[in-house]
Amino acid sequence: MKRLARPPAPPLPARRDFLKTSALAGVAQGLGRLAWPASGPAPAATADEVPPLPSWTFRPMRWAQLTLVEDDPPGLDAGFWLDYFQRTHSDAVCLSAGGCVAYYPTEVPFHHRSAWLGDRDVFGELAAGCRRLGMVVAARTDPHATYDDVQAAHPDWIAVDEEGRPRRHWASPEMWVTCGLGPYNFEFMTEVMREIMARYRVDALFVNRWDGSGPCYCEHCRTGFRAATGRDLPRTADPGDPVHRDYRQWREERLFALWRLWDSEVRKINADSCVIPNAGGGASSRLDMKTIGERAPMLAADRQARRGLMAPWAIGMNAKEYRATMGQKPVVGIFSVGVEEPYRWKDSVQSGDEIRLWVADLVANGMRPWFTKFAGTLHDERWLRPVEELYTWCHGAERYLRNERPLARVGLVYSQQTAWSCAGDRVRQRVEEPALGWYQALVESRIPFEMVHDRLLDAPHLAPLETLILPNIEALSDRQCAQLSDFVTRGGGLVATSETSLRDEDGIERSDFGLADLLGVSFVGRRPGPVRNSYLRLEHDSAAGHPLLQGLEDAPRIINGVWQLDVKANVPFPNPPLTLIPSYPDLPMEKVYVRQPRTGIPQVFLREVGAGRVAYFPWDVDRTFWEVLSPDHLKLLRNAVTWATNEDPPVSVVGPGVLDVTVWRQRDSLTVHLVNLTNPMMMKGPVRELLPVAEQRVRVRLPDGLRATRLELLVGVQAPPVRQTGEWLEVTVPSIHAHEVIAVDLAASRD
Repeated sequence: MKRLARPPAPPLPARRDFLKTSALAGVAQGLGRLAWPASGPAPAATADEVPPLPSWTFRPMRWAQLTLVEDDPPGLDAGFWLDYFQRTHSDAVCLSAGGCVAYYPTEVPFHHRSAWLGDRDVFGELAAGCRRLGMVVAARTDPHATYDDVQAAHPDWIAVDEEGRPRRHWASPEMWVTCGLGPYNFEFMTEVMREIMARYRVDALFVNRWDGSGPCYCEHCRTGFRAATGRDLPRTADPGDPVHRDYRQWREERLFALWRLWDSEVRKINADSCVIPNAGGGASSRLDMKTIGERAPMLAADRQARRGLMAPWAIGMNAKEYRATMGQKPVVGIFSVGVEEPYRWKDSVQSGDEIRLWVADLVANGMRPWFTKFAGTLHDERWLRPVEELYTWCHGAERYLRNERPLARVGLVYSQQTAWSCAGDRVRQRVEEPALGWYQALVESRIPFEMVHDRLLDAPHLAPLETLILPNIEALSDRQCAQLSDFVTRGGGLVATSETSLRDEDGIERSDFGLADLLGVSFVGRRPGPVRNSYLRLEHDSAAGHPLLQGLEDAPRIINGVWQLDVKANVPFPNPPLTLIPSYPDLPMEKVYVRQPRTGIPQVFLREVGAGRVAYFPWDVDRTFWEVLSPDHLKLLRNAVTWATNEDPPVSVVGPGVLDVTVWRQRDSLTVHLVNLTNPMMMKGPVRELLPVAEQRVRVRLPDGLRATRLELLVGVQAPPVRQTGEWLEVTVPSIHAHEVIAVDLAASRD
């Protein structure tokens, strides 16, 4: 599809001063308070109220997004895009409406109309066409940048750097960066959202880049923070600085207040609508995922594609992180048809197989797909067919993709507390890499699992799980430690590593582990590391046949980790299967020989507590595994989880290759997803081609009281042989290209 030559830009329309008598002018007076009050009795008017879910929330299964660029309006072929949405069976759409650029004839002062808009209402045309197709319509806004006329009239709306200078935009120097916490968002963007909702009565407003672009030192941020805390804005990001901790909390409360304000105002106009901010993520997310999960009717996870060294399961991890706090509410996975590298090739196109693998993993992990295309122009059409094929398959399999709950029995905890309170500039090393190591190990081990948020460790949230993994979860409150102890006492398994529970929820170091009684060990005050050339002795003589050493029977010793802790046992740990071989010189080569071949110092602590089991590694087995990917460490991690769980997994898969395995319940069915990650480009994209794996033998447990009435493969055309033995189904999948789904229809048992 070609576009006509770009027409010359018309002159910018004249601007009026912002109306001082705006309906929200009174709101601006509250800038210094922690919570921004919303007027009127609308839903979500206070921090304690959660508005009702819009009636359409659970309906959309396949989202499309068209992010327009400013010169799109004259040549935009709306008919092409509406036809493509129909061909892809897209049932929801996100369309550019306003913020940086308005794609409709706005009347809000200082709301910049596209310089090429003319008499056209591009947003209105597209929205109306999508309505005729029966689609849910979300209007996209982006408030993070503005223009010279705004800066001249309202310099206080512009973000300010630490030196007091207004911030020019880093990529478009003709623009200015706005302050996310001041009147530009609270006042001006609220008027924009009211106008869009009043004119078009869309189902939702999606807000991109709404939370500021780094620290701001404008007058509103300075006076607001001082009024709330009595302090000046911090000049450091040190998590140990109490001023920084206050700032993080103040900023978060301001943003949640902004979200409540926007949501309240649009619901006054259309009660069946909502505001969906582009927010959330994993441990490093800047906003509390627990609160986001409580407030959001749905979320869009914005991990659009792989970049750098990134496994294809990264989008699945994102799905699990969001679901940990969203529960059954929908999470959609935004994926870009273009390359997502730091060099911002926004008009690029990924390979079709790279798109297929990314989407397969997001669907297998419970997300609903959302493709995003930047610009209405098609510079490269190669992405159109793969997305259409994927969406057509998803449409045909929709009954089996409306998941009600995962059936995984293992939970991997992620900790925003640790990232915020004590990781600082080592957040990658102390928070992300241990979790990534565990994630890789669980995928390679084909163990279905979920992510668990560190502030949702109560019994109801943990009830579906048999084992919890704590990957260096340093910051845990006394209450959280008690919840974990209760979980184990009730019969749960626990696997912990490194400095787990050595700090409280504020990042203050304890004199001993908060979980010392559960782990059975105490910290003795030393953290050797980074340690070079240290090893683990496998005690096959004294611990022969121990489950932790399964698969390592022929290994006398294996490599140790890099960061270690000195601990002492508080209870007996007879015959530890792993002991320390201390570091010894690695140069000159003539000096590379063991000084202490046998110390007897345990490097794993395994014990039974009540009906539960606890495994603790006083070193960074998970982080080192992510860095080195040693197969020996993989076996230790897999064996520790298997030992702690102490039950048959809900599904087992035997065969060659690397598969991401998930298992789900729907209303009347059960599905097992098998995503084939086997590829030489697994850790560094894009994939050149998808490489099929051979036969996989799958054994899946039927839920209590239910029987299988029908089994089919949703991708393969060949009906597989099936055998049922008691509560177990056994099926052989002949081959997997990118993705296979075993779908089992269920009915009540005849017994």
